[in-house]
Amino acid sequence: MARYDRTGVLDEPSGPLKQPIEPGRGPAAPASRPRPTAAGNAGGGGTGGATRSRSGRPGPAAEVKWGLPLAVVVVGMFMSVLDTSIVNVAIPSMQKEYGASLTDIEWVATAYTLCLGVIVPTSAWLGERLGLRRVYLISLLGFSAFSALCGMAGDLNSMIFFRILQAIPAGVIPVTCMTILYRMVPPNKLGIAMGMYGLGIVVAPGVGPTLGGYLVEYMNWRLIFYINVPIGVLGAIAALAVLPAFPSTSSRRFDLLGFSCISAGLFALLLAVSEGQDWGWTSYSILLLLAGGINLLVLFVIVELQRDQPLLDVRALTHWPFVNSLVLISILFVGLFAGFFYVPVFLQQGLGITAWHAGLVMLPAAVATVVVMPIAGRIYDRFGARWPAAIGLALDGVGTLLLTGLTADTPRPELAAWMVVRSAGIGLAMMPIMTSGLSSLPSTMTGSGSAFNTLFQRVSSALGLAALTALATTQTAQITADRAALISGQGADADQRILAMQEHGPAGLIPLWQQLGLQVQAEVDADVFLLAGAAALVGVVFALFLRQGRPTAATGASAEPVELG
Repeated sequence: MARYDRTGVLDEPSGPLKQPIEPGRGPAAPASRPRPTAAGNAGGGGTGGATRSRSGRPGPAAEVKWGLPLAVVVVGMFMSVLDTSIVNVAIPSMQKEYGASLTDIEWVATAYTLCLGVIVPTSAWLGERLGLRRVYLISLLGFSAFSALCGMAGDLNSMIFFRILQAIPAGVIPVTCMTILYRMVPPNKLGIAMGMYGLGIVVAPGVGPTLGGYLVEYMNWRLIFYINVPIGVLGAIAALAVLPAFPSTSSRRFDLLGFSCISAGLFALLLAVSEGQDWGWTSYSILLLLAGGINLLVLFVIVELQRDQPLLDVRALTHWPFVNSLVLISILFVGLFAGFFYVPVFLQQGLGITAWHAGLVMLPAAVATVVVMPIAGRIYDRFGARWPAAIGLALDGVGTLLLTGLTADTPRPELAAWMVVRSAGIGLAMMPIMTSGLSSLPSTMTGSGSAFNTLFQRVSSALGLAALTALATTQTAQITADRAALISGQGADADQRILAMQEHGPAGLIPLWQQLGLQVQAEVDADVFLLAGAAALVGVVFALFLRQGRPTAATGASAEPVELG
């Protein structure tokens, strides 16, 4: 048997050559010409298979193109992530049109987040059962169709229902896309490929406010949903044309008990963090949700360890390099969404500028990420993950700490420069961290690793943003109360300028209250950015434990030999 690794290097050069056995299929019938493996069919920028010379001896590995298929995959990933940020800009317009309360309209975003968390664990199983290309096509077309229904929603209840339906394919797309990438890209090109793939993860939240702000301000808020339809249809057509047909594995049963545990557990946790502010963090309902969610997730781990064919292989969490990457990814995503949430809110609510102009301030940060991420991929392919991750986290921490100086007087170009620094750091660090972690897993765990990666992205950003919001709310109430006591002071200690303004009645104090609110918001945001920046700098220490040196085919998910013949 002649065995070759994915670089085409001969391994065990003895015995007759034979045809490969694809997952879920029996041995292939003999043929006069060799047939590439599934990995080779999937495409790669380098060596996914090998050819046989006229003498019958294996020749050099065949070059297979993967750039165009990867670009198609990035389109789907970009759409699914973009919808998590672009909708937030349209919430006020939806509230006005539907005549809904703030609590009710928030379910447009909350329902989407809850369903995403529930559906992600099924993604790996669906890809194996139906085939990755088929699942990607179904998800892309389903996302487009449900986006159109969201655009046509005539009332709040139908909008929430259609958002739940939209979240089902949106939760499947990221895991499927990442698994496709790992199946068709050779290990020595994973860094640059993940750099391209990561554009959908990081750039979409930055572009969302700009694009959404323009559509809401100058056109119609429903276009934020309709715009997904032509992009999704064209993406599906392109996928049919260029994506390889990955073999499916029909033998693995669906783990219903495991799915019930993890879906109910994630639903409880996400609901608790979404409604904790309104229901009260110490209320019985929130405490029960938190306790139930944690216990269900523990039960999920116990159940999966007993399964021969688990829904998600939790043994992936026993690999320290992978767990370390999840910790770092969580830190990055908390900081990423904190910046893209609090800065636009300050600009719109504090300074009173429009969503479109707030998006323009954020746009240079998105451009910086577009430039840096492909470069980060090349650096990873040459030097490994340790130094780009450490330097990127340091830049992220410094840029986030600079945001603690944000005030009403901060020039917008200076604010944009601070955002560029942190976005460049995130772009430099994210894909090397993610690629290093997933590459440390055996190939049989790639699907589960992709699912865990997506889960940690979603859950950490939701939990982190909820915790920061709770801190901001508490701080706002405390600082406002302290400042209000000063404003209402009487006697000799009272500020004479305030007393003069009070002589004009309540209306005379309106400018003072507006100024006070802006100062309080700036102080609270400074505390939020201080925590996020400190977390990024702590992450630098964890980044030093990442793999150093040029990645090779002998490590990680692509390490197993591939039988060629």
